[in-house]
Amino acid sequence: MTADKMILGENAVYSTDSSKTGLNNNVIVCGSSGCGKTMSISEPRLLETFNSSLIATVTKRRIVNKYKPVLEQRGYIVEGLNFIDPAQSSVSFDPLKYVNSYRDITFLAESIVKADPRKERSTADPYWDEAAISLLSAEISYILMTKENASFDDVLKLHDGMNFRDECGRISTSLDKKFEFLAQRDPNCFAVSCWRSFQQLPIKTASCVFGALNTTIDTIFSPELRKMIASKNNVSFKQLASRRTALFISTSAVNPSLNCFVNMFYAQAFKTLFEYAESLPDGILPIPVHVLCDDFATGSRILNFPEYISIFREKQISVTLLIQSESQLESMYGSDDATTIINNCDTYLYMGGMDLKTGRSVSERLNLPLEDVLYMPIGREYIFRRGQKPIITSRYNISENELYKKITQQYEKDIRSQVRG
Repeated sequence: MTADKMILGENAVYSTDSSKTGLNNNVIVCGSSGCGKTMSISEPRLLETFNSSLIATVTKRRIVNKYKPVLEQRGYIVEGLNFIDPAQSSVSFDPLKYVNSYRDITFLAESIVKADPRKERSTADPYWDEAAISLLSAEISYILMTKENASFDDVLKLHDGMNFRDECGRISTSLDKKFEFLAQRDPNCFAVSCWRSFQQLPIKTASCVFGALNTTIDTIFSPELRKMIASKNNVSFKQLASRRTALFISTSAVNPSLNCFVNMFYAQAFKTLFEYAESLPDGILPIPVHVLCDDFATGSRILNFPEYISIFREKQISVTLLIQSESQLESMYGSDDATTIINNCDTYLYMGGMDLKTGRSVSERLNLPLEDVLYMPIGREYIFRRGQKPIITSRYNISENELYKKITQQYEKDIRSQVRG
């Protein structure tokens, strides 16, 4: 069987077999908008994937239409999770389907409450988020305890129907009787405990917590996404790890609100894949899973990502992160976590840009004057691999790849046929 390869530039082709290279397959690609990250990095990765499963974020629908037939011919199961037009998805992402413990409930509630990227830059007391997490955890727990085959849409409907008022300084809500019923069955259950944490808040505080959670939920869960959650089969991370599968995540470059849901999906994906690997006798996934993250630092923070990336290799998980600058990554994750992410990528590819911070970093790595980096010719690249000297090369010209030519010709032929039809 043809081996997977990593193409990063002209005469810069690498094996993805970590047992031979001694390196992890995490790659960070840094280059300004329009520098060719999609054609030079993303598409070659799709061309050279034969054995590992793949999760790929795409903002250009043509990528899915172009490479789906190719991957299917290689024996892949190809699925689509379309957040731009959820009706066109072949699978759904219902976060409730991955909840197996109280810890999972808290993780899900936290990933939703903290999905707004502004939270990471906020100086607000974390108490407010903690209170919102308790409220959402209570609602999730209630649905799981009272409804069979529940979906997250049931949680959203429960939350939508909630209202409360002040009764002599105490909160009285439309959900009180539901939780009182649970308390009669088990006064110390997780749902009741979380609910009491919210119920004991002063009315003004509760109003602020409830209002902030409403805003977050409305931002993440559009009516179209709610319909998708309730109506389609759920994506199987176990399938990704046990059968060669390509999952395309379609999102929008001009609708940042979708990024919150996409990154919530990634948080759940990494957690589930890691836990599945841990459940196996040898502790690794049967099939390697590579995640191709376009515009990685333009959305919202992926919960616990700096911790996960440090242990990806031992589970046969890897990522290619496409960013515009180190400053962009730092603004999303903070200085320490951004450094952790970069340090856990054994391959760093610089494709040019105007960011001074990134330029200084690359200048130090190369031991070259800053001006040599800032004024590098368009199309030039610097490749850094742990344990090796830097390589100065040119951007990979995919248009000269014979397989790419063949795929492109077939794709254009199909387009013309559709237009004539």
